Amino acid sequence: MIDAAAEKAVYRRIDRRIVPVIMIAYVLAFLDRINVGYAQLQMKQSLGFSDAVYGVGAGIFFLSYFLCELPSNLWMQKIGARLTFLRIMVLWGLTSAATMFVAEPWQFYTVRLLLGVFEAGFFPGVILYLTWWYPSHRRGRVTGLFLFGIPITGVLGGPLSGAILSGMDGVHGYAGWQWLFVLEGLPTALFGVVVYRLLSNRPGDAPWLSPAEKTLVQTVLDNDRALTGSDAAASADTHGHDRASAMAALRDLRTYIMGGIYFCCACSVYTFTFWLPTMIKALNVGSLGNVGLWSALPFAAGGVGILLVSWSSDRFLERRWHVATTLFLGTSALYATTLVGGAFWPTMLLLCMAAFFSFSCVVFWAIPPTYLSREAAAAGIAVISSIGILGGFVSPSIMGWMKTLTGSLDAGLLLMAGISITGGLATLLLVPARAVRVNRAI
Repeated sequence: MIDAAAEKAVYRRIDRRIVPVIMIAYVLAFLDRINVGYAQLQMKQSLGFSDAVYGVGAGIFFLSYFLCELPSNLWMQKIGARLTFLRIMVLWGLTSAATMFVAEPWQFYTVRLLLGVFEAGFFPGVILYLTWWYPSHRRGRVTGLFLFGIPITGVLGGPLSGAILSGMDGVHGYAGWQWLFVLEGLPTALFGVVVYRLLSNRPGDAPWLSPAEKTLVQTVLDNDRALTGSDAAASADTHGHDRASAMAALRDLRTYIMGGIYFCCACSVYTFTFWLPTMIKALNVGSLGNVGLWSALPFAAGGVGILLVSWSSDRFLERRWHVATTLFLGTSALYATTLVGGAFWPTMLLLCMAAFFSFSCVVFWAIPPTYLSREAAAAGIAVISSIGILGGFVSPSIMGWMKTLTGSLDAGLLLMAGISITGGLATLLLVPARAVRVNRAI
């Protein structure tokens, strides 16, 4: 019998050590991924790019990300999380900064493709990393805390990006959008070194845990795997089965069900993040600095949504309805902004509702580690992320093409709402409730 008080105490220590580091890392990752949404407010006019060029450039990142994600996750099992995150963060930070030199569409596409190559594996790597430390009944909350970096990025990054665009424009002969990429890219490369120094690969490697604490954590993880049937955490010590794990994931129908649902989640999130600055600018809020300031409000609502929905999911030990509800309501609220005639406060209220539910669908990531077969779990997380992340390519590309064609975001938002609703229905109809195993704390 595990001492509940001792388990709670050791996981408080683990939370304090791991969660802030991975959250800050994800803030930087997401900022480097979406700052193009703010940069394009100047960049399109400066370089003569159309909405279609912007949409393809924003989305093409996810194609190379898709191709490199599974190999990165499998390699992480060989070399460990610390070296993996160091490699990823240094290379993507430098590449993001290099976007300042873009002058032609093909250069824009090239640097975005490279950004996808170098960042691939970070997100599924963290999801897998958490399974090496946390049992299933703690994973929903800690995953939500990690993904809380998304709204933090908007709350802090929106005003920061707007201030850089307005205040740095013309400094030393460079445009504001060029400074934006440099000042938000280089800190990522530096923080990669911090991540390497602060994180430990596995509980047994952590010098900041006592031998008794290491034994307790390993016992908690072993008991959880025995009760749930999940073996994702065990893969941390299994270096010889990469090919078998990948093949098991590719043969498992559940991998593709999860990938399809995550595709819908990604469409919802990236429709919001890539086009929010454009939608707020259309409300005639004034300068680009004001665009950044007003964008912080919906992102703050998104942060509240992530915390409440992930807490509720762990509190009631339920995943499916939580994911489905967020998919039903997120992009639907975003589409509803087209029905209020551009009125400022009704639009802002709907944008806050859209952020609350769209970002909350990240509770989805509490499902795959326990839903997949034990053979497929480790590689399956990367495959699901790879399939789903294509939504990050589809949504901005279609939105940009439709806006160029029609002059409006309305048709694209309606299509994205339909995709999100389909994902919610798939969650309820294709994922059996009994199959999502959540072990109660002992």
